[in-house]
Amino acid sequence: MPLKTYGVLIGRAVDTRREGADDTPHYQIHLTDDHGTQYRAAVNVLSQQQPSELLYLVTEDFRHPITARLEGRESGWNTLPPGPGGPNLDFVRGNLFDPSLMRRLPPDLEGPDNDLADLLDHSVRRAIADQEARVHLFGERWGPEAEVRDKVFGFLPGNGVHDIHMNQGNSRRFRGDDGVWQDGGLLIHFPAQSRWVGIFLAFQSQSWKTDDVTGHALEDVDGSRPVPGTRPVRIVAALVNPRGPAPEAETVTLLNASPAPVDLTGWHLQDRLGRLSAVPPGPLAAGACLTVRLSGGAQLGNHGGEISLLDAKRLKADGVSYTAEQAGQEGWSVVFSAR
Repeated sequence: MPLKTYGVLIGRAVDTRREGADDTPHYQIHLTDDHGTQYRAAVNVLSQQQPSELLYLVTEDFRHPITARLEGRESGWNTLPPGPGGPNLDFVRGNLFDPSLMRRLPPDLEGPDNDLADLLDHSVRRAIADQEARVHLFGERWGPEAEVRDKVFGFLPGNGVHDIHMNQGNSRRFRGDDGVWQDGGLLIHFPAQSRWVGIFLAFQSQSWKTDDVTGHALEDVDGSRPVPGTRPVRIVAALVNPRGPAPEAETVTLLNASPAPVDLTGWHLQDRLGRLSAVPPGPLAAGACLTVRLSGGAQLGNHGGEISLLDAKRLKADGVSYTAEQAGQEGWSVVFSAR
């Protein structure tokens, strides 16, 4: 079953602590909301399964429609309903980042800037130093525990959030936590710079091909992360805001970057809400582009959105996202960088 209470904690970071090298060390963050309520965020820096080193990705200038969906959310804990309708994170379906760019880091080593705790410290301490910065922590809440003082920072009642990492595609030992649109993550907003920082963590034992309902790893499918530069067919552009009156002729352009033709029979384009538009069947020659007009099915919203390309087995072949700023100029296509 999925996480019991999934949501996002929005608050100001005021302190950090590193746990010792026990069997489940965490990087601990002390936060307060605008009402004075205190929280602790426990961020995993080591897996209980081998290989134990976590995968991480830090995006220093994170641009994704999820940040607009967070606007108006109250300081403190915000429970998020299941599904793609809100600002929920999903590493597989949400096109938050390119999984092939994730790297491994040990949890805690002697010396500066050489482990995962150092990496987290770099971003979180900048947020502590900035009175206006707000940290957005996605995961599962615990507490408030009226009679229990927090074991790390000592405040009462105990209260916080954990599972701040990918929460699907787990091995059988942890598959009870699987679900879709319930992944954890850490987004930091620096208003003075009009900038967001995104930090995403996953375990090496997790699969990147998961069931759309349960979030369980798909059987008999290679669930490993994609290798950079190996996606044969890619989404390279989208005309989100065409000229002229509605209904607009929205299009998505595909490129076959491989040296061989690819049969697109049975392929589809999908938006965040799961609506599908068929890709014209037949082979796409090596190096060729195909512009697909969306008629019914998948839709490209002018306020930002996500586009996924699914192959004939309904497995994700590629995915992109765009913001309202990118989509805003009428008649111009959004061009996606090489992946």
